[in-house]
Amino acid sequence: MADPQLTLEMNDLLVEMRGMASAAPSLRSLQDCIVRAIAEKLPRYNWTGFYMLDPMEPETLVLGPFVGDPTPHVRIPITQGICGAAAASGETVVVDDVNADPRYLSCSIRTKSEIVIPIYAHGRVVGEIDIDSHTPAAFTLLDRSFLEEAARIVGGYIERSAAPADSVGPHQSL
Repeated sequence: MADPQLTLEMNDLLVEMRGMASAAPSLRSLQDCIVRAIAEKLPRYNWTGFYMLDPMEPETLVLGPFVGDPTPHVRIPITQGICGAAAASGETVVVDDVNADPRYLSCSIRTKSEIVIPIYAHGRVVGEIDIDSHTPAAFTLLDRSFLEEAARIVGGYIERSAAPADSVGPHQSL
């Protein structure tokens, strides 16, 4: 079902993601496909990736599949950074100017804004989608709606699958 408020590209991506979620053999495979599709169709999203809570250390986010420049932040305690804030609060965090936010963990001097969307499964936060842009204040309510629906698709996949832990492991850029 298309959301008439979203852009054509966003609606098309959500349809594609739902198809991916119905066919993906693993969470990592689904995440790989999602970050690639977003990077291809929404190039103003300059870094797109997943962080998932480590099942062995549930207070730590572990970098999963991503597209964009490498990041030194492969493990983030939920007490640190914008990613940590989103995981700890369970709420989407939008930062229009990362340089003005003391929580920001610098990854790239080119990053100007960030949005982080928690992923829920079985009623709890299990990870998040993290997007950076080289444009200040890049993320609108449309971006938020689109990405929150993408997070619901991933959360639904996790709920239907046996083990969300397959997302945790060596990080990789795609």
